[in-house]
Amino acid sequence: MDNLSDTLKKLKITAVDKTEDSLEGCLDCLLQALAQNNTETSEKIQASGILQLFASLLTPQSSCKAKVANIIAEVAKNDEGRSAVDQAGGAQIVIDHLRSLCSITDPANEKLLTVFCGMLMNYSNENDSLQAQLINMGVIPTLVKLLGIHCQNAALTEMCLVAFGNLAELESSKEQFASTNIAEELVKLFKKQIEHDKREMIFEVLAPLAENDAIKLQLVEAGLVECLLEIVQQKVDSDKEDDITELKTGSDLMVLLLLGDESMQKLFEGGKGSVFQRVLSWIPSNNHQLQLAGALAIANFARNDANCIHMVDNGIVEKLMDLLDRHVEDGNVTVQHAALSALRNLAIPVINKAKMLSAGVTEAVLKFLKSEMPPVQFKLLGTLRMLIDAQEAAEQLGKNVKLVERLVEWCEAKDHAGVMGESNRLLSALIRHSKSKDVIKTIVQSGGIKHLVTMATSEHVIMQNEALVALALIAALELGTAEKDLESAKLVQILHRLLADERSAPEIKYNSMVLICALMGSECLHKEVQDLAFLDVVSKLRSHENKSVAQQASLTEQRLTVES
Repeated sequence: MDNLSDTLKKLKITAVDKTEDSLEGCLDCLLQALAQNNTETSEKIQASGILQLFASLLTPQSSCKAKVANIIAEVAKNDEGRSAVDQAGGAQIVIDHLRSLCSITDPANEKLLTVFCGMLMNYSNENDSLQAQLINMGVIPTLVKLLGIHCQNAALTEMCLVAFGNLAELESSKEQFASTNIAEELVKLFKKQIEHDKREMIFEVLAPLAENDAIKLQLVEAGLVECLLEIVQQKVDSDKEDDITELKTGSDLMVLLLLGDESMQKLFEGGKGSVFQRVLSWIPSNNHQLQLAGALAIANFARNDANCIHMVDNGIVEKLMDLLDRHVEDGNVTVQHAALSALRNLAIPVINKAKMLSAGVTEAVLKFLKSEMPPVQFKLLGTLRMLIDAQEAAEQLGKNVKLVERLVEWCEAKDHAGVMGESNRLLSALIRHSKSKDVIKTIVQSGGIKHLVTMATSEHVIMQNEALVALALIAALELGTAEKDLESAKLVQILHRLLADERSAPEIKYNSMVLICALMGSECLHKEVQDLAFLDVVSKLRSHENKSVAQQASLTEQRLTVES
């Protein structure tokens, strides 16, 4: 490496007096040394301080600028090198040269552009702060323009794609990408590609960009969906690994495009769109990936009431139930989860609930009660909860001992907060919507009371409130059956805490007092109320700013006084 030290010393001198022949020789030596041992040579270059002089060697007149840029690109292949290049003004050097060369299409300049793109590619790799710096300096519009002008140049195109992939991961890049015609350029490029590897490179840029709603719409308008549908059609029957990968990537990206409200509505076209119709045909497919993508797409289309109503009226529920039925025994968990997600979303509009109940959705969903997969359990619970605001349905399900026992079991799923929360909410909903003594008895016998009492202490006001309303119905309709469980769950002490806590929401205070009055019919619970001096807490609430709370406080105070 002594020769390298000599070369660096000589380069420092020649960089100042710009003797072309000597410069060329020194630069050739450095490039050769970097090729043989990049890490050690890079460290020596950084330590020599020569990087600081390189900016002066990148003038338009210099015949050495391609070699200088190559050396900078090689140094920027690791974190330490990138940092050194940054300190030498690397970002500005790259962007200035890309801008100045971008519109020139002669071969010599394209070769130089390739070098600077390589430098940018290395410079922007795996370094968030340098990527952010490049984005702030406006590198994205320059690269998009470059891609449009030089799309015939395979080497330049690949380097642009790698740089896009590096930059697109940063959230701050999305807005800048959205202000360019990146969607149009990528789709144009995608249509030309027949090689799997090249398509994969474009997919790797499209996926992070498609997380942005504005870009989703641009990609849809640029015709990406038609490309993806064509890929699905071409690859669906293939058993080649590359084709299976491409089918998955293409259908996943399709689903991602539907997560944007505008892009989704554009493709739905009132339920008559060719894209929507094609997606429907995926659901009865024998290919699990297409079944999954189809069900997820329906779940995404079902994000507003009008779409949901149209789909239910046009038979989508039956298709989803058929799909679920194919996956009951040892089925594909992701397909189960996706189909249940779609049914849950479809059940949100009030008008759909009765139609879905009469179509047999609850029976189809209940087949998955035995599932041990939390994501499936979560969606199963959500679907049932959406369906049972009708009294008859709530009563029918609430008397289903197997269901209630499973709910009580899931109420203790501490490792899965979503399943635990949904189970509690469904238990409460069965009582609130059925207002049935038989349902309450089933829940008491299955050990569900303690979970409803615990739910009243939830950090979510909506869950607290649902629990208190359900408990008030229990106390009003079947207090004798439930009083022992209510006592052992320490309901009265919890109500005292909720009323005394200034942070409790007005509706929580109101429903807690309604529940206290209902509990007075139980001798043991009545005694607990007296022992805890509820009168003091309730009397303070008579002056509460919320009129309903103040009014209920007066009524509760009277009741407590009369029965003390």
